[in-house]
Amino acid sequence: MAENFKKSYRFAYLSSMYITMILTLVLSVFLYAQSLFSIFFVLGFAFICYLVCFFIVQYRVQKFIYRRVRKIYDDIEMLDMDTVDEGPVTTDMRTLIKEVEKFAKKRKTEIETLKVRENYRKEFMGNVSHELKTPLFTVQGYILTLLDGAMKDPNILEKYLNRANKGVERLIYIVKDLDMITKLEVGDLNLNYTSFDIIELVQSVFDLYEMKASKKNIALTFDMNYDEPIEVHADKERIQQVLSNLIVNSIKYGKEDGTTEVSIENLIRNKVIVRVTDNGEGIAQAHIPRLFERFYRVDKSGSRKEGGSGLGLAIVKHIIEAHHERIYIESDYRIGSEFSFTLEKVKKFPIVDVGAKTT
Repeated sequence: MAENFKKSYRFAYLSSMYITMILTLVLSVFLYAQSLFSIFFVLGFAFICYLVCFFIVQYRVQKFIYRRVRKIYDDIEMLDMDTVDEGPVTTDMRTLIKEVEKFAKKRKTEIETLKVRENYRKEFMGNVSHELKTPLFTVQGYILTLLDGAMKDPNILEKYLNRANKGVERLIYIVKDLDMITKLEVGDLNLNYTSFDIIELVQSVFDLYEMKASKKNIALTFDMNYDEPIEVHADKERIQQVLSNLIVNSIKYGKEDGTTEVSIENLIRNKVIVRVTDNGEGIAQAHIPRLFERFYRVDKSGSRKEGGSGLGLAIVKHIIEAHHERIYIESDYRIGSEFSFTLEKVKKFPIVDVGAKTT
């Protein structure tokens, strides 16, 4: 409950003034007509009338308005103690209206946010259910087929067991990604910061996915020849995961005979920006704001054929943000996409020749 209660006397003194002026005018007319009393009596009457009216009106306002105003403030404070500004509570109607409007606007924003989160939660649960249901039903189907008698055929037994194993591996892959993104979101994943050459790391990722890219005849290349290493300070294993996810995505959704290009540029404040650019399908602008959401897929059917857990870009975003860096995306539909992220560059101190003499 508000302790300091600032009363507003505007209503009372204005009401009293109006009443006094009217009564005084009436009395003056009457006295002028009768010519019985002097002007001093009129002024005294006006002053006494004003005081009486003021206290009467103020009492009525105190009883019928101030208490209701206090109750409104108390109700607001019960809902949210931070909504009402600190300091004395005023009974001025304009101030009260502003406070109530501010309270209502904040509640409306919170309700809209909760609705968005609720829709996101429902969509997320549906996506999780779908991602887990598909491999589970696949594994169950193969096992039931074997139990119905197919296991007696050695060829079918081996083939179905291998397929069931792939379904289990996909389940493990999804669960691992879910576990990682949960740890990233709650800040429970410790980063092991080291200094390493980002050029060398990109090349190692190129070598890792060279065979996958060759199936679509996609060239993995740098934008230029980097003759000298570029040392960055970050978690090497996690940044490798970021690069792997981005490059694998560019291969998945890239065009036949296309290109995936990586460039590293210097930024101000001892930063570098790593760009992964492709000339693939591109992404429509409507999808970009939700691209880093868990399980969000631009092309539902095509994405599922390509496989993956649907968590790759969400993990990328959380890893970069865990490094206190930023990730960006630019894309033109049917032209290509560019994902870029910043990293801290290793500071190089000048080498001082201690044997040199000053003149």
